[in-house]
Amino acid sequence: VLQGYAAEMDNPLMAHLISPELQNKKDILFGNMEEIYHFHNRIFLRELENYVEYPELVGRCFLDQMEDFQIYEKYCQNKPRSESLWRQFSDSVFFQECQRKLDHKLSLDSYLLKPVQRITKYQLLLKEMLKYSKNCEGAEDLQEALTSILGILKAVNDSMHQIAITGYDGNLNELGKLLMQGSFNVWTDHKKGHSKVKDLARFKPMQRHLFLHEKAVLFCKKREENGEGYEKAPSYSYKHSLNMAAVGITENVKGDARKFEIWYNAREEVYIIQAPTPEVKATWVNEIRKVLT
Repeated sequence: VLQGYAAEMDNPLMAHLISPELQNKKDILFGNMEEIYHFHNRIFLRELENYVEYPELVGRCFLDQMEDFQIYEKYCQNKPRSESLWRQFSDSVFFQECQRKLDHKLSLDSYLLKPVQRITKYQLLLKEMLKYSKNCEGAEDLQEALTSILGILKAVNDSMHQIAITGYDGNLNELGKLLMQGSFNVWTDHKKGHSKVKDLARFKPMQRHLFLHEKAVLFCKKREENGEGYEKAPSYSYKHSLNMAAVGITENVKGDARKFEIWYNAREEVYIIQAPTPEVKATWVNEIRKVLT
């Protein structure tokens, strides 16, 4: 893909086949695929080869390189832009010609999906290895490697949602690390509110997608998009946020094991949050507690 497509975009002999709008868009289309390729080719593959005789110790190899695996996050974040560009130019003569020369049955987009598939495949491989590595040397490293890869997958998944937030004025990066995101039913109860509004608020919940950062929690409304692939990915229109410095939490709301409360400015605003399951609630309550303490 890097030689047969990416490099060809810079080949003067192919220039006449590339439409002007596609020129200089190589970085968008291929993201940091080259960086991923070099990491595997020069570093990770060589490391793996050291463990050919000792496969049960391969967890160590993952742990040593774990930081480098974050290059996948960058690739996945760019993927929606890449797909949107591909859809505009998928029938371009240039791509057809490259595919013909390579004698590929599949078109370029199938290959651009490979890194996304690869990072998800690692956790499956590690899970399988763990299954057959009970009580042997290296089992702990395998477990730790699996946990780390799952952490990267979660970060990739969270960041894919975060880049879909619209209408937020500030800079999301200033809110600190994104810790959790998910959809909830939310009821509000404002001290200052009109009594009638308050009564209404009790019964009908709002559907909100929450993003918990280190410094703030964002409330967004999910909008499903029509389209295919990443186009179908929802977008989230920003509604409001609460600064974590002024947030308090009540873990249990009587009558429902899935509900908890987030309150603001000494209960001036109260948000009753209903998670899809008690387990999801527990995870969120723990994360919020960690931030608050």
